[in-house]
Amino acid sequence: MHKSFMTAAFVFTLATPALAAGQFFVALDTATKECHVMNTRPDGTTQKMVGSGAYKSEAEAEQAIQSLNECKS
Repeated sequence: MHKSFMTAAFVFTLATPALAAGQFFVALDTATKECHVMNTRPDGTTQKMVGSGAYKSEAEAEQAIQSLNECKS
């Protein structure tokens, strides 16, 4: 059982960066009031997250910018 647990932990460790790599966020720059896509979660101070959270692709996040009220100037 111990060997199975160690194997599962190792596989999870390898898979974690791959899971995070597929996340994109729409961020509103609090200084310029412009939206852009980020591949890291906005910090909440200089960059505010808008939209429905993480998007699976950059194209999906770019498309979301077009429909978000916070991103319309």
